[in-house]
Amino acid sequence: VQLQASGGGLVQAGGSLRLACAASTSISSINFMGWYRQAPGKQCELVASITSSRITNYANSVKGRFTITRDNAKSTMYLQMNSLKPEDTAIYYCNSLRFGITYWGQGTLVTVSS
Repeated sequence: VQLQASGGGLVQAGGSLRLACAASTSISSINFMGWYRQAPGKQCELVASITSSRITNYANSVKGRFTITRDNAKSTMYLQMNSLKPEDTAIYYCNSLRFGITYWGQGTLVTVSS
């Protein structure tokens, strides 16, 4: 499975961005998909995840601001990010777990200016 992340960019604090993660194959059989991020000098962290049953989970730091969704028909996962803060600045990576194998996208940079 190849994952292609897109949608990053520069936005002012309080603004919004929508990230997309397009998969090279059907995602209907992929139980776990998630967005991770890595900020400069910090560890990589799981931001949000979604299962094939559309059960979602969020890091406390983004709850109420970010929404993860998946569109199986388009083989794409999304991360809607609202009320962005400077501390959300990071490279965002999409991830999937399929049949015990983990796949990573190439990352997309999100920069939030104050």
